[in-house]
Amino acid sequence: MVAGDGGIGSVREVVVTSELPVGVSVERLDKLDDDKHVLKFSIIGGDHRLVNYNSTITLHEEEEKYGGKTVVIESYVVDVPTRSSGEDTCCFANTIIACNLRSLAKITEQMVRKAK
Repeated sequence: MVAGDGGIGSVREVVVTSELPVGVSVERLDKLDDDKHVLKFSIIGGDHRLVNYNSTITLHEEEEKYGGKTVVIESYVVDVPTRSSGEDTCCFANTIIACNLRSLAKITEQMVRKAK
């Protein structure tokens, strides 16, 4: 489900397909800057423990260091829920991010193969 026109303020419901105890995440697009390669979003609902999660994703072309590849960096802030530790919350968030980045890499590689 996506509510809105897909621009700033639009909301989407993401079905999480990992082995984590999460089914759905509801996210809002806060900023999208194609020129600066920056995307910001907030998680505003879902059946998980990421409360007040705000993320910034940036893309960096690394021609010298990584042979022309793009490095994706996601930084975030999130509240630590009651009965949880900061370490557990970060571990959970980092696991979700790793799943998302693997999915992004797979989709990007498929797009590159199709374009050739």
